[in-house]
Amino acid sequence: MKPAKIKTAAAAALFTVGMGLVSASDSQAAGNGCGGASWYALSSKTASGERMNAAHLTAAHRSLKFGTKVQVTNKRNGKSVVVRINDRGPFIRGRVIDLSKAAASRIGMIRSGTASICYQVINS
Repeated sequence: MKPAKIKTAAAAALFTVGMGLVSASDSQAAGNGCGGASWYALSSKTASGERMNAAHLTAAHRSLKFGTKVQVTNKRNGKSVVVRINDRGPFIRGRVIDLSKAAASRIGMIRSGTASICYQVINS
């Protein structure tokens, strides 16, 4: 059986991953990446079970283990902060991390609400 022609790069990548021929990129597998970030300041419980505290340097990530320390750098101004992963998210396309209000303040993204960032795992 011949595979069907694939018309877009995204579809080709999805097909290739689905066939088990490649895995996640090396940088994402190691816990590094770039993308969008936003911030939140709720008072509800996080996915780890602790109460969200906007004054703590914490963040939400889709897959990193709870307790992992991550350095987040705002690409626009070069400011960095180290946060602890304690929640799951973000669930908006293009975003890779949600920061607490305190963490967002440290890297200068409170006013804009979002920023283009890169992150790197410090320890897990």
